Amino acid sequence: MTRMLFVNLPVADLPRAMDFWSVLGFSFNPQFTDENAACLVISEHAGVMLLTPPMFARFTTQPVPDAQQTTGALFAITCESREAVDAMVGTAIAQGGRAAMPPQDHGFMYQWSFRDPDGHHWEPFWMDPAAVAPSGDDPAA
Repeated sequence: MTRMLFVNLPVADLPRAMDFWSVLGFSFNPQFTDENAACLVISEHAGVMLLTPPMFARFTTQPVPDAQQTTGALFAITCESREAVDAMVGTAIAQGGRAAMPPQDHGFMYQWSFRDPDGHHWEPFWMDPAAVAPSGDDPAA
C-alpha cells in the first residue's frame, strides 16, 4: 500500500474555506466531505482535511491555537512554474487570503507565501527539476 498523508486543519467557516480552495483550482473528495469536514485533494497521495472547530476538537485534548495569531506549521506545496506560484498567491490574496512573506528567489527554487482566510500559512513553490534530478551517485555508499 502506498503511504498517504492527510493534514487536519480547523476552519471557522467550512463553506468559505471550500470556496477559497475551489477558486485556487483544487477539488474535494466527496467521499470524505460533509457539513463537518471537507477533504481537499492535494494529490493522489496527499489531502488536507478542513474541519469545523467541533470536529477538529474531537481529535485532540490540547487547546487549538488560533492560526490568525500564531504559526504552528508551514504548508509547502509544489507548483509547475514560477508563474503558477505567482498566480496561486495572487488568487489567494484576491479571495480573502493575505500575503505572509515576500517572494524568495533562490535561483533553483522560487517561493512565495500566503495565509488562507483562517490564517494557515501556505508556501507555494517551484523547484527547477534539474536541481533535484538524480545525480547517479549511490545514496547507500
